[in-house]
Amino acid sequence: MPSKPKPKPSNKGTASRVDTITYPPERFPFAQYASVVGVHLMLMVFTALYLPQTTRLFRPAAAPDRAQSDFMEALTANPVSTLGWTCAGLVILEVWWASWVRKWYFEQTERGTEDEIKLDRMQFRNLRLTRFREAFAFTLYATLGAYVITILFGAPLSSHVLRTILLAFAVATTAAFPPAFALGCPSLASGTAAMVTRLIWTRLFAELSPRNAIERAIVYPAVGAVAGAWTGTIPIALDWDRPWQAWPLALLFGSLAGYIVGSLLALQVTTAKWLAYAHVRSPYSKCKTT
Repeated sequence: MPSKPKPKPSNKGTASRVDTITYPPERFPFAQYASVVGVHLMLMVFTALYLPQTTRLFRPAAAPDRAQSDFMEALTANPVSTLGWTCAGLVILEVWWASWVRKWYFEQTERGTEDEIKLDRMQFRNLRLTRFREAFAFTLYATLGAYVITILFGAPLSSHVLRTILLAFAVATTAAFPPAFALGCPSLASGTAAMVTRLIWTRLFAELSPRNAIERAIVYPAVGAVAGAWTGTIPIALDWDRPWQAWPLALLFGSLAGYIVGSLLALQVTTAKWLAYAHVRSPYSKCKTT
């Protein structure tokens, strides 16, 4: 009887093990991403702490009820003014940041021939204004939802209405505008593109399952902003009677702090994955595995 051919050794185990690791794509601009995140967060700190200080240029500060520094007095003397300046700065800042995220996301997903890519890029530029209008409208809807949720969680219903609306707008601007501008707004339309967008939003914000650096840069700060606003309710309940406990300053700064922490966490995870990917791709690592 002819002998059965011996099976060739396979590397299925190695292949399956390697396939489970999600590497960042080679063309992802990691250095650009890290630098933009750094500038973004520094401007976020400036928006939160220093932009409201401009109130003193137009109106002299009144004598504080409790002794506190001039810096804190400018932030706490008029919560509506602080919220207004912060929201104005956040609108400009998040439009700039979301433009970068949308650009990176498009570069990650573009496929096809050279002519098809050129056509997609032209359509990408032409739809910028339309996408901005849709994202801004979605942010207003998110503001309404955040306002209702804040009321249900115990915010003043008959007083401080403007403060609560501005707080909801600040949270919606940081949590809802960037994904809406970069990914597109979710809708109930029956088209294929609308269904894909809904599935992406479900995976990111219901399952909390980002798969790459761009999605982490979207999800982590959004979750951090919402969690930070919720954490900001803790100091308000304390019976300290401090000026910074005025509604809703603690929630506002808690939301911005959570956004910054989420952005730094996304950068840290992406950096770790990028370094691991670079190590696997390095010639020294290949020599050790052979």
